[in-house]
Amino acid sequence: MSERPVTRPSLFSSAMRVFDLSLGEMLWSRRTIFMALVVGMPVVISLIFRVLHEAGAPGLRVNNAAASGPTIFGLMMWAFFVRFSVPVLGVFYGTALIADEVEDKTITYLFTRPVSRASVLVGKYFAYLACTILVVLPSVIIVWLLVVPTTSSLGATFPDLVKDLGLLALGLAVYGALFAFIGTAIKRPLLVGLLYIFGWETAVMALPGYLKRFSVAYYLQGLVPHAMPSDSAVSIIQSIFREVPTLTDSLIWLAIITVASLWFAASNVTRREYVLEQ
Repeated sequence: MSERPVTRPSLFSSAMRVFDLSLGEMLWSRRTIFMALVVGMPVVISLIFRVLHEAGAPGLRVNNAAASGPTIFGLMMWAFFVRFSVPVLGVFYGTALIADEVEDKTITYLFTRPVSRASVLVGKYFAYLACTILVVLPSVIIVWLLVVPTTSSLGATFPDLVKDLGLLALGLAVYGALFAFIGTAIKRPLLVGLLYIFGWETAVMALPGYLKRFSVAYYLQGLVPHAMPSDSAVSIIQSIFREVPTLTDSLIWLAIITVASLWFAASNVTRREYVLEQ
């Protein structure tokens, strides 16, 4: 009697197994404490702002005019979340998806399971995405609830909030995929990732020319233009040279960056030989 051939689980089912295993570990890791501190900063600032507003303190002024609640929320969205929290979390989580397993000497345990190496990377990426979304998006909603009602109704600005939440979720997906690829391709990926977001992206977004097209931030700003402050001095200088991409171009290029980064990351994990140091 012939033995029935062993069928290997699909990439998706294998990735979901890794996802279930990794999500709990990420939520209770030290990185989650760091993430809570990062996204908690704008919440604390918003709370202080609301307390001062209720106490009758003069409001924030931009260009000698009182800033409205939605304007302040837009400034905080761009400065604290789009340009800081999302890329920083993408760096710290994305570069560590495989590096942490190597450092903890558990990578061989994962690779000896009856799942493909690519599914390990994809499952851990989905766990990162779920973990960061569960922490980042609620903090944005809290900031919105604290800041916007000072001068505007919540109902009138709710559609913009939905766009902002989608923008941040997409930003976490793109940055996470990009830095997952960097984490599997080079040594010291965390340093390279920090140089990318605080060096490269900061520089090219303020310079004329086409270099900004090689940054994720350029395409994110094309999704929700209201999230980028238009009345700050830096923004006025940038607007002289800036070309904002269309919504369609932004979505297409962000999708290409995400899919290509995950594909190359999975390919690197599949081909690479991991030799653990004693």
